[in-house]
Amino acid sequence: MKKYVILDLDDTLLDFTRGEIEGVTTLLTEHGVTDTVHGLQVYQTINTAVWQQIEQGAPREPLLNTRFTKAFGALGISVDGVTLERRYHAMLDHNFYVLPGAQDFLDTLQKGQLTLIVGTNGTKTIQLNRLEGSGIAGYFDRLFISQDLGVDKPDPAFFNAIFAAYPDMTTANTIMVGDHLASDIQGALNSHLDSIWYNPHHDTNSEDIQPTYEVDSYAAAEHLLLND
Repeated sequence: MKKYVILDLDDTLLDFTRGEIEGVTTLLTEHGVTDTVHGLQVYQTINTAVWQQIEQGAPREPLLNTRFTKAFGALGISVDGVTLERRYHAMLDHNFYVLPGAQDFLDTLQKGQLTLIVGTNGTKTIQLNRLEGSGIAGYFDRLFISQDLGVDKPDPAFFNAIFAAYPDMTTANTIMVGDHLASDIQGALNSHLDSIWYNPHHDTNSEDIQPTYEVDSYAAAEHLLLND
């Protein structure tokens, strides 16, 4: 059985997508966009490309500060991207939505004597506020947030920072759990860790990225983690 479990946050434990939709829809409405469904799709396409660049090592802040400028520009609206980024961050600070079953999942793993560690890409203040507000912060031994580390998953340096904090951590006694192939699972592969791809929506894996395990429920993940 593994000793250490590194867990992603967004859309693995916390419902980031719900908060994203609410926040972006609010900004679109405030700027007179009536077809918010289309506006959201435009934003998400641009945001996905932004995060792909960040995960490949591009500087975080300049890219995040231009994503709203590009998205609204594609809709024919001129905005101050930095100002909207701050507004969006303020809304995400209060996105305390926990995915159904996530807290019971964490409780079961904790009772199973596993050491739970957060390993998340994101902005430090936002992730800390969301963890505290959601009530799940107490399950974790330590938190590792990409902005704080200065490097994002899937860079091996992200995982090296975690290994440095635990002298008895090895690739054999540690596993990564996350929903994102390009950051969570690729990051585990880059660091020679086993991984569990949490895929509750049965997304097709069209990437050349193979997890050790794939599950569609917390129950299936529990079985692997407590009986491996």
